[in-house]
Amino acid sequence: MKSDGAHPRREEQHEAHPERDGQDRAHSRRDAQQYGALTARGARRDARPGAHPRRDTSLRRVGREARPFLRARTGVVLRLAGWSLLEFAQTFLGGFGVARALDDGFLAGRPTTGLLWLAVAAVAVLPSVPAARGVFGRLADLVEPLRDGLVRRAVSRALSGALDRSGDVSTRSLSQVTHQSEIARDGWAGLVLTLRSFVFTVAGAVAGLLALSPALLLIVLPPLVLGSALFLATLPPMAARQRDYLAADEAYAAHAGRLAASVRDIAAAGAAGRTVAESRTLAEAQLAASRSLARWSGVRVLALAVCGRFPPLLLLLGAPWLLRNGLTPGALVGALTYLTQALAPAVQALMTMLGTVGGRLVVVLDRFTDAPPPPAEDPPPSRDAAPPPRGTPVAELHEVSFAYGPGAHPVLDRLSLTIGAGEHLAVVGPSGSGKSTLAAVLAGTERPTGGAVRWRGRPVRPADATSVRVLLPQHAYVFSGSLRDNLRYLRPDARDREIAAMADVLGLDALLSRLGSLDAAVGPDRLSQGERQLVALGRAYLAAPPLLILDEATSRLDPAAETRVELAFGALPGALVVVAHRLSSARRAGRILVMDGPRTQCGTPDELLRSCALYRDLAGLWEPEDAGEPDDTREPGQPGGAVGVGQGRGRAIRSTPPPSPA
Repeated sequence: MKSDGAHPRREEQHEAHPERDGQDRAHSRRDAQQYGALTARGARRDARPGAHPRRDTSLRRVGREARPFLRARTGVVLRLAGWSLLEFAQTFLGGFGVARALDDGFLAGRPTTGLLWLAVAAVAVLPSVPAARGVFGRLADLVEPLRDGLVRRAVSRALSGALDRSGDVSTRSLSQVTHQSEIARDGWAGLVLTLRSFVFTVAGAVAGLLALSPALLLIVLPPLVLGSALFLATLPPMAARQRDYLAADEAYAAHAGRLAASVRDIAAAGAAGRTVAESRTLAEAQLAASRSLARWSGVRVLALAVCGRFPPLLLLLGAPWLLRNGLTPGALVGALTYLTQALAPAVQALMTMLGTVGGRLVVVLDRFTDAPPPPAEDPPPSRDAAPPPRGTPVAELHEVSFAYGPGAHPVLDRLSLTIGAGEHLAVVGPSGSGKSTLAAVLAGTERPTGGAVRWRGRPVRPADATSVRVLLPQHAYVFSGSLRDNLRYLRPDARDREIAAMADVLGLDALLSRLGSLDAAVGPDRLSQGERQLVALGRAYLAAPPLLILDEATSRLDPAAETRVELAFGALPGALVVVAHRLSSARRAGRILVMDGPRTQCGTPDELLRSCALYRDLAGLWEPEDAGEPDDTREPGQPGGAVGVGQGRGRAIRSTPPPSPA
């Protein structure tokens, strides 16, 4: 069943439905540049002759991808550091003011001087309120872009997995969008706040200790270094335990998702006991991972004790030696102030954050690093490009078969079909005969189990879908936004005069008049089903794809509106494939494909009336018994015109039985 035709390609558009791939590619490219791009420097270093390849750990993978993200936000980091300088000054003046108040004031017999130094230390706390406001204002500029990028990655993985059939990615992506991305956002925000506070607090405390006496660092630094080393040694095993816990969480989520969709089958098959056992096994694995993580967290307590408790204790033990070597009593008290009021809380907060949220953050971010790479940028469409010669096929099916399972009966069985540019093909058949399956296979959203599908002579690839076809299903996609944005969804550069011309051709004038303007807000709940279909059809008309597939996309329109729409699309240079639910729609096509499961027959309306019993039967079901030869020039519903079932005014509808399988 072949046909020839021509298709002068009008333009390449980003028109995959329902997501606008042009926007998604832009977001994905931005993520690749800012958060997901691997650094070429690291690749070159690993590729040097004689270089030993380093183990690619979670921390290294996350670090490679975090550097471009932070580099793109250098200004935000600098502004955050600027506000944090106030915390440095507060820490420095806190201990130094106490030391000077004792040495230069109270111990020297000058209480006024001592009170002034204490006042200086107290006043240093006042700027903390505006500093906190400034820090949190800049924090959103670091946190929200990370979360948005992770969500786009999870959605990109889900869409790619759905097209590639590369396993069950829906539950994993759902967990990443709803749970893991929130863990990453909250963990990243907490880590930024804690790390910022630690850096500037420690800097202020170290500067104060140096100002009081450099000898103090000889006692304070060793336990800090020892505790930090012990703590850092626990991070890799804790990250591994976090990874095991998240893997168990995803496994349980996937299991729960399968159960929710199979409750009836489980009850019918009597598999409740087996299902409960599987659920218990997964829950126990998640519990074991959680307990292992808790055991490693106990090591963190020892590291915290070494860092937070040992420095003040060693300072008190070494106080006699320090005082004999020139340390003043005020400097000793000031050092204790730094250790107990600044260093110990900052170290404890950082270790707590890294030991819990930090390890979880690294593992969660690492699970996003295997997202599919963003598609290569398409060249800009050329409106002046020469059209291909007439007869160039837009889509070809060669011996295509499709079944919904290894043991299932084929829905399509070695179907061959060629759709030329500018051709209008209608697909008809009883309910369940495979019409929507054919539309999905032709659009590339379902992969055939046999045979080959080609677009413009090339095998179907998801990357080509955005420049070849638009598939409009029965349930039209309309998002909350302006009418203009909805209509320009597949072609963002469409101008208002093109939208006005489209509205005039397709009959959107009534909708425009009701809403008032293109800037009027619309949403799924504010439009009728027929109006939503008109918006989706207008969107596809503006895109003018080489191949437009309407899978009952006009089912909510009245016959007159459907006729107007199909004639308008038929006048476009692209190929039009219509899954018809009215015989009048089928008769407007140049060819009709009649489907009865794997049995198909293709031809013109007149040829099928003579040669196809199923088509004659469908015509009997669709037409009034006393209807004569149809006249497609009349309005649907007028005498002699094609009408839908139940639309003949008082006329009997002939219902004939379907043909026998023989």
